[in-house]
Amino acid sequence: MRVLLVEDDADLAEIVALGLRNESYAVDVAATRAGAEELLRTTRYDVACFDLGLPDGDGLDLLRGLAGDPGLHRPRRSLVLTARDAVADRVAGLDAGADDYLVKPFHFAELVARLRALARRDGEHGSILRVGELTLDLAAHRAWRSGVPLDLTAREFSMLRHFMHHPGQVVSAEDLLEHVWDAHANPFTTSVRVILSRLRRKIGDPPLILTITNAGYRLTAP
Repeated sequence: MRVLLVEDDADLAEIVALGLRNESYAVDVAATRAGAEELLRTTRYDVACFDLGLPDGDGLDLLRGLAGDPGLHRPRRSLVLTARDAVADRVAGLDAGADDYLVKPFHFAELVARLRALARRDGEHGSILRVGELTLDLAAHRAWRSGVPLDLTAREFSMLRHFMHHPGQVVSAEDLLEHVWDAHANPFTTSVRVILSRLRRKIGDPPLILTITNAGYRLTAP
């Protein structure tokens, strides 16, 4: 899952982004409205987390503008992260298009839980994913094949999660880069082919992720 974090507090942005990456999210960070718009013009995000008090504008205006600007890719889900805690502020945020509203200061565990809840609105059922022999516990960050634990890195876990969200479908390398990687990643050391090779090896035989020539990859599903 790829997340856009719009936060002008550099220390907070660094802490939250690092924590989310450790939870297997791909995270891009923007400190201004202009920076967020630049990223939204080129990248499709699963979730965007918006601070409201930005140095070059209000995050609410950015939220409202997503629906009317065809040049911006509207995130599938939006979450407001702000110190504004009045009821009127919450109502304004939700009316502007946010799917959820979290007041600062917040516990990181609650933020991650809310991201999981937003993902469930797009088809997930609870924190457990099951496809054939594979089981993924999103909350505990654990994976198994036929009951045998899989020792996965954060990137491998994120890739497997994306495949399990699309069982039986062909997933292109470009799609994996879009949702599993972020601007922080080094494409020369963490390429799709390298991570996929490691993931396949850890999942074991018989292979469950097949290569579809000139198209991408597919997780076999019963």
